[in-house]
Amino acid sequence: MATPTPHTAPAGLRERKKQRTRDALIRAALELFTEQGYETTTVDEIAEAVDVSQRTYFRYFANKEDVAFAVQETVEARFLEALAARPAAEAPLTALRSAVTVAWDDIGDAIESVIPVELYMRSFRMIESTPALIAAHLRRSSEMEEQIARLIARREGLDMDTDPRPRVLVAAFGGVMRVAGQVWGEGQECSVASIRELTKSYLDHIGPAMEDDWRAR
Repeated sequence: MATPTPHTAPAGLRERKKQRTRDALIRAALELFTEQGYETTTVDEIAEAVDVSQRTYFRYFANKEDVAFAVQETVEARFLEALAARPAAEAPLTALRSAVTVAWDDIGDAIESVIPVELYMRSFRMIESTPALIAAHLRRSSEMEEQIARLIARREGLDMDTDPRPRVLVAAFGGVMRVAGQVWGEGQECSVASIRELTKSYLDHIGPAMEDDWRAR
């Protein structure tokens, strides 16, 4: 069996070191973005804050946009995993709502292992107020909704080319998620529990919002 040389770190140790470097770059970038602005922050400044080279930065992220959405990618991946694991017998909207609830149970830990939730809230506000990032956010949201719609279609045995229901449902679901996120980002409470409960509350209003006669309620 080959023995690592004194200059070669075990694979597990190397991976942990790489993860720590990546997490440090994310945190430094979001701190700089929220303090001095996304447009004015340079890759060199981010790298310098972590005491690594620009070359090292580009091993982890292709550009500034990638690092700005890195934590959001983790959140989205956890949700997709939770949705894929929902029982096949659940109705589509129930599966979506349940997946959100379940995902937030461990997403908080995933976020806090990289950055404080308070910084996540500040970065959310920063994205919403930066034109270049709003455009990227809308593009990414559209791509994410397409993934969710295809997952729902597979669950239900539907062909999205002939049945629009998966896309229609996910469009409504995605809109609610964006509204809940915006309201949370504008509020004072920055805990994971608060966005979890706010999201659940807003999702509960999808059905009533689709009713014809609001005034009767």
